[in-house]
Amino acid sequence: MSNDAPDSQQPETGPRILFLSGGTALRRLCRRLKLRTHNSAHLITPFDSGGSSAKLREAFGMLSLGDLRNRLMALADETARGNPAIYKLFSYRLPQDLGREGLQASLEQLIAGDHSLIVKVDKPVRRLICTQLKSFAENMPGDFDLRGASIGNLILAGSYLHSDRNIDSVIDLYSRLAEVRGQVRSICDADLQLAAELRDGTLLIGQHRLTGKTQPPIQNPIARLYLTSSGHDSEPVTIPASSTCLDLIADADLICFPMGSFYSSVIANLLPLGVGQAIAAADCPKLFIPNTGLDPEMLGLSPLAAVESLIRYVRADAGAETAVDRILNRVILCEAGDYPMAPDIQGIEDLGLEVIRLDLKGSRPGPELDGEKLAEALINLT
Repeated sequence: MSNDAPDSQQPETGPRILFLSGGTALRRLCRRLKLRTHNSAHLITPFDSGGSSAKLREAFGMLSLGDLRNRLMALADETARGNPAIYKLFSYRLPQDLGREGLQASLEQLIAGDHSLIVKVDKPVRRLICTQLKSFAENMPGDFDLRGASIGNLILAGSYLHSDRNIDSVIDLYSRLAEVRGQVRSICDADLQLAAELRDGTLLIGQHRLTGKTQPPIQNPIARLYLTSSGHDSEPVTIPASSTCLDLIADADLICFPMGSFYSSVIANLLPLGVGQAIAAADCPKLFIPNTGLDPEMLGLSPLAAVESLIRYVRADAGAETAVDRILNRVILCEAGDYPMAPDIQGIEDLGLEVIRLDLKGSRPGPELDGEKLAEALINLT
């Protein structure tokens, strides 16, 4: 794809659109939005407990890196003006079918700078990446499972350990190296787990148990979402949001609660202290884009109920009397959207919200919204 914006646009001075979403549902949108603005801000949840990120969290007692890496790469400049070699390296995964010795040899080849992907990276940057991978390898437990490991995650983990566990400095470094066209931040820097109490009283701890991707889908609606200190502790804990994230909320031209895993990606961003207050204090439009298609986490949750849930979680931090229009102003619906439960437009409007129907469907089959159309709509709504 071309990464060149139309001559009439100046993405360097584009609007500050802030997204409260930590998953991969925004990948197509981000790849189009970065052509229109380089000032979008993305607050990412660090609570993923599955896949490559889970192995790193267990080994090093750290926040999840996978969603941070995904969003950085979605916003990276993919042209020759950027750093496509880093993009390809960060997107590479070690094979699932190699034995321990083969995987270790591949890692050592990367550390030595001899791997076919890393030799394409400019020498000074290559040297830095090799140092970060070496830091990871030196701290890696002997029984660490490298099968399917994301090299981008390993590099970020090595950099995290090498920088005294300062995630902001890691993000800043690789944002520069990959020419990332936007700001990406973890909502907090903490090794915590998501916990969900279902309506029937069942308690599930761990994000991977909610999404329906690696575990069976939940059988009862989620009644409450909160944070806990580990997968073995059901007691709620609190954590302050990153001060940088709160500043980004305050400076936003538009705040977007976007599509994505509703609880583990969107609502999870509202759990750290200070987020709800910052949203309510921000003087900018605030909108919600409900999921089209099936989101297992939204079992029994209509778009209206999702709106009410958003308001409730923001008020939990901002105060029970916070006016709705300080939390949310608009709901964006796709005219041809395949919503599992029909949107109650009158019910949404009765809350004082404006419902905007747009043609957001693309030419591809399936429920996913068209990234180009959505990017244009968001720019026009700022």
